[in-house]
Amino acid sequence: MKNSEFSKQRRQFVTRTAVALAGSTFILQTNKALAQSDSRYGILGTPAPEISLDYWIDKDGEPGSFSVMENRGKWVFLKCFQNWCPGCHSGGFPTLKKFSDEFWDHPKVAIAGIQTVFEGYNSNTLEDVRKLQLRYELPITMGHDPGNPDDHTRPQTMQKYRTGGTPWLILISPDGLVAYNDYHVNADKLVEYIWKQAA
Repeated sequence: MKNSEFSKQRRQFVTRTAVALAGSTFILQTNKALAQSDSRYGILGTPAPEISLDYWIDKDGEPGSFSVMENRGKWVFLKCFQNWCPGCHSGGFPTLKKFSDEFWDHPKVAIAGIQTVFEGYNSNTLEDVRKLQLRYELPITMGHDPGNPDDHTRPQTMQKYRTGGTPWLILISPDGLVAYNDYHVNADKLVEYIWKQAA
């Protein structure tokens, strides 16, 4: 099969999957169509891989854990960030805060923030995760996923979910498929959508 034909079939599959998951107006996109126009990024419509990190803290800053697989049956919201990322502070964290305030204790929703470090290793430290949790008053599990500064290997979350940088949002449906995987989202519409789905 030629690459162009394969790419076309993949885009059609992703679009059908996204629409089936989200209904006719899952509309979380800003400027892109739900089926991502840049095929280098995202794994929309595919099974969500597990993320195994050495550092997780719970809402109180104590050692914790988080598992994508163990949260099967829930809507899983993962927000990737870096401490030094201006877009994370102007848009990413406000979205995470809004979503967390709405759903942090909802039985059908699981939330985690993950610092995915692929640059600025001295400015995006493990210690910054707790500082950001406190700064934004986030009652959620948060993790630190460092890449390798020596060979510039990207962190596992970025590799497994093919994220394009930070801030990045991953939304996983209860059946374990990636329902949204992109930079930005309309936070109000996201909250409205999940309240309808998780009612």
